[in-house]
Amino acid sequence: MTKTKTIIIETVGWMGTVLIVLAYFLISNAYVVGDSFVYQLMNLSGAVFLGISLVVKKAWPALTLQVIWSVIAVWALVTIWT
Repeated sequence: MTKTKTIIIETVGWMGTVLIVLAYFLISNAYVVGDSFVYQLMNLSGAVFLGISLVVKKAWPALTLQVIWSVIAVWALVTIWT
């Protein structure tokens, strides 16, 4: 893998991590509620971004967690939307 590609993948992974941690911070400090669109979208985006990084690294257990995290977020978003 080229250095540029590695940097891009690492950046995407870090973006995912920041989104998930920020979402957790926001809900833990009552800035958002669990059934808010923004909170669930942050979780979904974070899980997908982090998942992209984990696929490249072949980190299957951590990727499994992100897939589950994404499914839960999608389910919540559909519930909120309907």
